[in-house]
Amino acid sequence: MARETSSGPNPQETMPVPAFESLMRQLPAEALLIGDAIEPRFRETLSEVPAARPAFVMRPRNTREVSICLSTCDALHQPVAVQGGRTGFHGGERACPGEAILSLERMTDLAAVDVAGGSIEAQAGVPLQRVQEAAVDAGMYFGVDIGSRGSATIGGNVASNAGGIRVLRYGMFRAQVLGVEAVLADGTVLTSLKGLAKDNSGLDLNQLFIGSEGTLGVVTRACLKLHPRPAAETAAFCAVPSLAAAVKLLSRLRVALGPLLSAFELIFADAFEGALALRDTQRPVAAAPFYVLAELHALHAEHDIDVFAAALASAHEDGIVSDVTLAQSPREFAALWALRDACSEHLSTLDRLVACDISVQPARMETFVAEAGDSIRALDPTARFPVFGHLGDGNLHYIIQTDRPADVVDGVYRCVQRLGGSIAAEHGIGIDKKPYLHFSRSDAEIATMRRLKRAFDPNNILNPGRIFDAVAGGSAQGAVA
Repeated sequence: MARETSSGPNPQETMPVPAFESLMRQLPAEALLIGDAIEPRFRETLSEVPAARPAFVMRPRNTREVSICLSTCDALHQPVAVQGGRTGFHGGERACPGEAILSLERMTDLAAVDVAGGSIEAQAGVPLQRVQEAAVDAGMYFGVDIGSRGSATIGGNVASNAGGIRVLRYGMFRAQVLGVEAVLADGTVLTSLKGLAKDNSGLDLNQLFIGSEGTLGVVTRACLKLHPRPAAETAAFCAVPSLAAAVKLLSRLRVALGPLLSAFELIFADAFEGALALRDTQRPVAAAPFYVLAELHALHAEHDIDVFAAALASAHEDGIVSDVTLAQSPREFAALWALRDACSEHLSTLDRLVACDISVQPARMETFVAEAGDSIRALDPTARFPVFGHLGDGNLHYIIQTDRPADVVDGVYRCVQRLGGSIAAEHGIGIDKKPYLHFSRSDAEIATMRRLKRAFDPNNILNPGRIFDAVAGGSAQGAVA
């Protein structure tokens, strides 16, 4: 929860502004909030940096109202911060001074599942969990799952290209999107909701909005791809003697199972012991330096599970796995995943944390962990590492408990840069990671991003200052990052 910056409202911040007055003539009363009517939740984010009091809040119910909001703000150069479920980690949804908030929380229409087409259409404010449940009710499956599934919204997932635990099998959110409807800064509505698996009729504009963090346009609806529901699912919790062994296990299971390997999670000892203590549960395997939770989504239940068990047994015989537990029931399956989820919950009990959401190629993960660890310990010998993440796709939530956060972050990102990785595997850049963007993107890439921003949002009203600052002297104001 963001800290309040003052004990009460500033009179200047609660006075009507031109954009608000214009919107009052065009929108229903319930779509607009100002002054004391703005609830504290609009300033509550997962970032520790305090949010500014918004100039006003817009709460449209449909695409037409979003278009009115943006065209009015654009005409009056009123900057806008876009909010969905406010579950981002790096301040992208955090209001900055002078910004209005565009909240999509009232846009919650969810269409029926198109079973023949394997798709479902959702407004931007629909929580991810509702899509998952609708898919299951129709005998299908949605490929993305994240811990904040009950709060994170489809619009935010599209804008951030959400990842999660099953990217190894189903891909990032980008792979789930068959089409989007988006509103540009000037109110122009672009609609591409045909639900087509193939459409090469010119440039794919959908992809520009996926992962753009609301800087190019506001996604109002999305047509999402659904998958066949697995015939069965099971998971194995493994103790492994080293990170190299974990990578070897990943390779073996990929060869044995192919695309049926749906998740491959790595947990460091510090995170695992904390999760065990938090849940007050028995350990599923013997103590080890590292642990792996591997999941199978079977197409042919008995055969595929037998292949999974045989591959695990072979890895155990060869010393790649020191101990293993294979879930024998849905209850055991849920219990193993509850331990993985408890790693995130454990973090809330700790202080002095630095969270680096990084990715490198799995083959380079051992090198990264060794080099980053050495760098951090040289700065802070008392640092601890409650790390976990998605080793299957090369993404670690590289979390450090330290008294030297700034130095540690710089050291970690420099290591990522040397290994050709990313400083933002699935959580995006937002505001807080902006100073480090150059560790993952070249000057030419950043300059191209700015050119796109100027083309789509020449007045720089949409999530200004997110990802990068606008070029000084251009039509969008701001300093070069």
